Amino acid sequence: MTFRIFGVSFAVSVAALVVAFLYGGPQALLLCAILGILEVSLSFDNAVINATVLQRMSEFWQKIFLTVGVLIAVFGMRLVFPLAIVWLASGLGPVEALDLALNPPADGGAYFPDGSPSYETLITDAHPQIAAFGGMFLLMLFLGFILEEKEITWLSWIERPLARVGKLDQLEVVVATTLLIVTAVFIAPEDKTSTVMIAGALGMITYIAVNGLGELFNVEEESDDSRRTGPTELAKATGKAGFFLFLYLEVLDASFSFDGVIGAFAITADPIIIALGLGFIGAMFVRSLTVYLVRQGTLSEYVYLEHGAHWAIGALALILMYSIGTHVSEIVTGLVGVVLIAAALVTSIVRNRRHPDGDPDGDPDGDTPAGSDQKVPATA
Repeated sequence: MTFRIFGVSFAVSVAALVVAFLYGGPQALLLCAILGILEVSLSFDNAVINATVLQRMSEFWQKIFLTVGVLIAVFGMRLVFPLAIVWLASGLGPVEALDLALNPPADGGAYFPDGSPSYETLITDAHPQIAAFGGMFLLMLFLGFILEEKEITWLSWIERPLARVGKLDQLEVVVATTLLIVTAVFIAPEDKTSTVMIAGALGMITYIAVNGLGELFNVEEESDDSRRTGPTELAKATGKAGFFLFLYLEVLDASFSFDGVIGAFAITADPIIIALGLGFIGAMFVRSLTVYLVRQGTLSEYVYLEHGAHWAIGALALILMYSIGTHVSEIVTGLVGVVLIAAALVTSIVRNRRHPDGDPDGDPDGDTPAGSDQKVPATA
C-alpha cells in the first residue's frame, strides 16, 4: 500500500528532475532537488492537518481535494501566486511579469541598469504583507485548537490551563489582534505598519469566514440528515459543508506554502525551477503524506500527532510574524516543525506501549477521535 500511495509522487519527482535538467542542466537539477527537499521538510505539519480535515469530508470532496486541490497547490501557489504578486506590485501584465522572471539582471543583481526592480526584489518586498496574512491565518488555526477543551492533551501542563482560559468568548480573536498590533508597531518596518495591519486583518477575516461557513453548513446538513435517517456515517461533510471545507483546506495550504515560496527565492528566482521543486515534488509528497495518514489511521493510532502539528503551526505563525522585520532561515523553520512532530510521534508511541488496551482511564475507544477511521477513496 505504501508504494501505491507514494509511487505517483516518486514518478512525478523523477519527471520533474528530468525536466529541470533539460531546462537548465545540472545546476537546475540540483536546485530543483534542494527545493523539493525544503518543501517536504516544511510540510509534515501541513500533511497532518490536511488529514484531520480530510477525514471529515465525504468521498466526493476527498477526491476533489486530492485532484483539483493538488493542481491548485502545484500551479496556483507555486507558479501563479509569485507571478500575481509581481503583476500587482509592478503593474506589468502576465506576459511581461513572466518575462521579467525568466530574464533577471546580470550577475543576480536586485535592480536592472535603468533602476527597475528585479522579479526577486518585487517578491521579497511583498514579504511583510504575505507573512502577515499567512501568519494570522495560521495563528487563528492554532489558537482555535489550543484554546478548545479536549479529552486528550499532549503538553497537559499548558494545554489544560489554556483550555480553561479559552472558555472566554472570542479569546482567540483578542490574542491574535494583540499580536498583530505588536508586530505592526514594533517588528514591521515603519513604512509597512499599515500594510501589515491590513494584511493581518484579512488573514483573520479569511479564517473566521471560511472556517465558520464550513461549520455552519456542516451543522445544518447533519441536522437535516438526522431528521430523515438519523446521524450520517461519521457525520461526513457533503454539499455546501464539503465545499467550504475544501476552500478551508486550500487557504490552509496557501498559508503553509507562503514561507516555502518566499524562502525559495533565497535559492533561485527562476519560476520554472520553483514550480518544479516546490510544486511537482513538494506538493505531490504532501498529497501522498496526507493520503497515507488517513488510510493508515495514523492520527487515531498516534493520538498526539495532531497536537504536535498544531504546535508546529503556532511556531510557524510566530516565525512568519517575526520574519516581517528580521529574516529567519528556512532551515530553522523546517527544523522547528520536524522536531515538534517527531516529539509528538515518540510520545504517542510511548503512550501506546504504556496503555496497549486504549484509553488510560479504561475506555478502549476513548482515544479515537470521531471519524478517525475514515478512509481515503481507493482512487486517491
